[in-house]
Amino acid sequence: MSASAVYVLDLKGKVLVCRNYRGDVDMSEIEHFMTLLMDKEEEGTLSPILSHALGRFYVSLVFSFLYKIIQVFSEYFKELEEESIRDNFVIIYELMDELMDFGYPQTTDSKILQEYITQEGHKLDTGAPRPPATVTNAVSWRSEGIKYRKNEVFLDVIESVNLLVSANGNVLRSEIVGSIKMRVFLSGMPELRLGLNDKVLFENTGRGKSKSVELEDVKFHQCVRLSRFENDRTISFIPPDGEFELMSYRLNTHVKPLIWIESVIEKHSHSRIEYMIKAKSQFKRRSTANNVEIHIPVPTDADSPKFKTTVGSVKWVPENSEIVWSIKSFPGGKEYLMRAHFGLPSVEAEDKEGKPPISVKFEIPYFTTSGIQVSSLVLTPTCAQTHAHPLTRAHTDGTPVRTRTHTPTLAHVHSTQHTRFARTNIQTNVHKRAVPGHAEPCCTSMLPLTIFEELGRWQELRVLQR
Repeated sequence: MSASAVYVLDLKGKVLVCRNYRGDVDMSEIEHFMTLLMDKEEEGTLSPILSHALGRFYVSLVFSFLYKIIQVFSEYFKELEEESIRDNFVIIYELMDELMDFGYPQTTDSKILQEYITQEGHKLDTGAPRPPATVTNAVSWRSEGIKYRKNEVFLDVIESVNLLVSANGNVLRSEIVGSIKMRVFLSGMPELRLGLNDKVLFENTGRGKSKSVELEDVKFHQCVRLSRFENDRTISFIPPDGEFELMSYRLNTHVKPLIWIESVIEKHSHSRIEYMIKAKSQFKRRSTANNVEIHIPVPTDADSPKFKTTVGSVKWVPENSEIVWSIKSFPGGKEYLMRAHFGLPSVEAEDKEGKPPISVKFEIPYFTTSGIQVSSLVLTPTCAQTHAHPLTRAHTDGTPVRTRTHTPTLAHVHSTQHTRFARTNIQTNVHKRAVPGHAEPCCTSMLPLTIFEELGRWQELRVLQR
């Protein structure tokens, strides 16, 4: 399936940039799009607008390509706004010609595009134009001849946890959606092998299952050798230069909320409303949540706020119709209480709509949720003389934990939290030693075992280099 044309519109529906790839569509057809979009907004359903003729069409491919265009434009112009599009329309047309050819997606890697489509002027070259080597070679996502004085690899594991909890506190559904992101600054064309505590891998190798994790719906970056992963679950790849997402995955496992919120909301004769919010940390005492923010929605016409809290500070944000309870440090196993009082107009209609949820944001260093572990990272660089210094960091970011409020109780409904750990700066001293299976000693190096704390236990992260 191919795309006939791509349009970029402003908020009023006026065409800013358009590219007709196949010439089989009347370019004025876009005039009907804004009318359909406005109708959708009036109905309150902002679902994607789709229209096609007879036949089979892979709509997901088109939407994936559109999201990729947005990502490329954002990396080029930092902020994707109407002004930046108008100021860079020449480069945008060049990018659109490279991103798609006759309606078929082509080069969508922004790092490769930045090699030959820049925001700088070029001198006239009278010679025959040649395509960049990265476009035609077998490893199109990485350029040749990359050199660094200091070789580094940074690894982040980020997880989002979705919870559905009933009013009586039972977890009805829990799911972890994670991704592994890397920042690679290595010379040459190195090959990396990543080791995880994958349950299938442990079963194939006869190791214990107690510390293994069953990964589902795994999606890899194009650099990963899929055939090798299917055969022996080995994640082997030649990484792109810079930052990229290596893989994403999903886990179906029981997870409890790390910060539990309970609220009691009382209205008194439609003249005032009182809140009692209790926050309880449900992780181990040796861990501490930092920069905790609890956002409690209040009526839009509330006034005369009064607050009382056992810890932290509370402020009223009238433009967002909410109060924010900030706690700088929230140790595990602790429980804090906050009370708020607001005045209300004497005449008030009954609230027929659902109440907005309470949300919580937090960070927990040296803590993970799913138990996934990076056991090893093996490097095979093209140059043996590689040096590095170890640096490892464990970190958890919590994005809003949402709690629906009821009167006088609440149900903890949805939570999202980010788990981030194993930020590793790899550097080792090279020495020669005999390796089994090799007739002559080969140049290898082993990082002095680097440790990081994961779920309260010290783990060894081995980084080998051959």
